[in-house]
Amino acid sequence: MKRSSLNKDRSEAREFQTPTSGIFFKVRKVLYDQTSSFQRIEIVANREFGHVLFLDGLLQTTEKDEFYYHEMLVHPALASHPNPRKVLIIGGGDGGALREVLKHPVERAWMVEIDGLVIDACREHFGWLEPSLASGRAELVIGDGNVFIRETKEKFDVILVDSSDPVGPSTVLHEKDFYRKLRTRLRPGGIIATQAGSLVLHQDQHAAKSRFLKRLFKHPRFYLSPVPTYPVGMWVYTFLSDAIDPTIGRPLRIPEGLKYFNPDVHRAAFALPNFLKAKLG
Repeated sequence: MKRSSLNKDRSEAREFQTPTSGIFFKVRKVLYDQTSSFQRIEIVANREFGHVLFLDGLLQTTEKDEFYYHEMLVHPALASHPNPRKVLIIGGGDGGALREVLKHPVERAWMVEIDGLVIDACREHFGWLEPSLASGRAELVIGDGNVFIRETKEKFDVILVDSSDPVGPSTVLHEKDFYRKLRTRLRPGGIIATQAGSLVLHQDQHAAKSRFLKRLFKHPRFYLSPVPTYPVGMWVYTFLSDAIDPTIGRPLRIPEGLKYFNPDVHRAAFALPNFLKAKLG
């Protein structure tokens, strides 16, 4: 039985972020509720946050605050690379990361999403996905990102991992072997950026990931941004490269019209609090 965010009378949608705390949304309307081969997909309408996507009861995105997450997953890497022509997105079925990638003058952007039903739901209820997929520079692949990385002959300037938390079909996307395979798919000077989880709730996972990333990449960096509706409101990402250190000042290629990301935010994002620095060693 896939987990639902909806209460019995479907008047509220909730995510329990810990066993004793979480976030709730009053539901104006249930827009979508289907179960795929992988997960339960729910989209509800809320007066304050607009359309809200849950997968197996875990909040993925809201119309109101998605730009924090998508801009900070995409632009630190894309803006740091001198000429990002080929970009791969693993996951990201809601399409926000693809939308942000296409703001750069990339030649080709692949989005590999394991669950085609997520794509169908988000095409209907998140207005940015359909025009992004309609771009002549975008290519949608319905499949397992881990298998795609193993089998593709293509190499990429930037790889973005827009995965769910390490449960269910996304578990493998957080493991050492997957990162090792990602590294082999980078072109010279390439960058990988990934979401890594909650600053407060996932400290042990960040420490474990830091240990193996330091052995795989010359410049493994963690960085932060707020995402108001994500667990405890502050999110962690990784920036991985053998060629580019994002903490060393260099000109950034930033598209116009962004809501959050700018050069000052980029610099500040890599300044880590003491407790996280201690955890990362």
